[in-house]
Amino acid sequence: MSHRSSIVAGVATVVAALALAPVAGAVNYPPPSFPTGAGSAKPKGPFKTLKVCKGSKKSCFPTIQSAINKANPGDTVKVANGTYHEALKITGAKKRYLKLTGNPSDPSKVVLEGKGTRGSNGVQINGAVNVTVNGFTAQHYKANGFFAVNTKDYTFTNLHAFLVGVYGIYAFNSVGGTMTDDVSAWNSDSGYYIGQTPPQTKPKRSIVKNVVSYGNVLGWSGTNMRYVTISKSKFYNNGAGMVPNTLSSERYPPEEDNVITDNDIFWNNYNYYVGAPFRVGKAAADSTAYPVGVGILLFAGRHNRIDNNRIYGNWLAGAGMIQQIILKPKLPDVSELIGNQITNNQFGLNGTDLNGRDIAYDGTGSDNCVAGNTGVTSTVGAADASGWPACPFSGANTYSADGQTQMVNWALDSDHEKFLVQHPHSTQAGLSPLLHYGDYAGTKAP
Repeated sequence: MSHRSSIVAGVATVVAALALAPVAGAVNYPPPSFPTGAGSAKPKGPFKTLKVCKGSKKSCFPTIQSAINKANPGDTVKVANGTYHEALKITGAKKRYLKLTGNPSDPSKVVLEGKGTRGSNGVQINGAVNVTVNGFTAQHYKANGFFAVNTKDYTFTNLHAFLVGVYGIYAFNSVGGTMTDDVSAWNSDSGYYIGQTPPQTKPKRSIVKNVVSYGNVLGWSGTNMRYVTISKSKFYNNGAGMVPNTLSSERYPPEEDNVITDNDIFWNNYNYYVGAPFRVGKAAADSTAYPVGVGILLFAGRHNRIDNNRIYGNWLAGAGMIQQIILKPKLPDVSELIGNQITNNQFGLNGTDLNGRDIAYDGTGSDNCVAGNTGVTSTVGAADASGWPACPFSGANTYSADGQTQMVNWALDSDHEKFLVQHPHSTQAGLSPLLHYGDYAGTKAP
């Protein structure tokens, strides 16, 4: 079977199965635009602290939004412990450099509650640069917990996002920014998402560090994301752990120039189709079902590094790469795998918690390489030794029709468990593995 004919056949089969795939809900996002000039300048002060608290204290604002509305650039809005039924908006240049602070040492004490509100997001930053949100829990919102759009250098730190309709912590059409010391769980799409990152001549990286993601459809998603470094984080008990991807439904494809390093990616076998505390959404027209049981999967992409991670107990595959077979016929230039590296990862936790397969790669594209990984006992897609050349490598990779077919079939599995290769899990303090919702103590949403 030729490379071209296998792609065509694969596309037809995958498109027929699109109804199985989850996708973000129908949410209207603001159009892309960026603050410039005076609208992004650092304010000179003097700065004020505006307090928000429950009760009738005259020194406090009664709602968080009323304090935000009164704040000037660079001011701090300090929110007392309590539950607030609000959907907050921080919009425009007049709110640049704003600091929205709850309880950084215990975010569970300052709760943004979506039930009973008309807004879609716990906090939305739109067109306000250098905004910091620190020390909140957001739950039960129709769309996202914390959302930064059309902005630069946002900071999302010490945040918890639970049981929202799309993404827990989300940045879109934004430049730079940090997500640190956050927890995101039980969300109907992904725990974290950075996407539609504009290409930049002098790239500014987005930094994600020390975050935790579990119980989501995807631990991490990132459509057309670029310049993102994710490190020292944990992605476990999701349907799939991390899926940087390329789609035409958002601007600036493909995803590229991302670094995933020094993370723990394990037990991503959660079959949310069987049961979940959220509604499983419908498919995007240019995507496919991301199979349950995968640790990391690149769905097309350029110049990504998957390096020095601990990847274990993912019963379908630990780390994988496959071209974007649905986009291939109409956008071949962004659908390939180019210059990606899977290097120096530790698979299988020293043999105590094996993946179903450790590495899967369909062999498409060019300049892709695999090297220095330990604990690899099973692979998919290596047509021969030249299919996975050591790093660095330049040239065409060796396509594996069998490897691509196997990976496509994973996405088409109607019960989402047929191809899982189950192994015993290691003991992790305070954690229980999750295959079916609520099977084990500690694996049900609060």
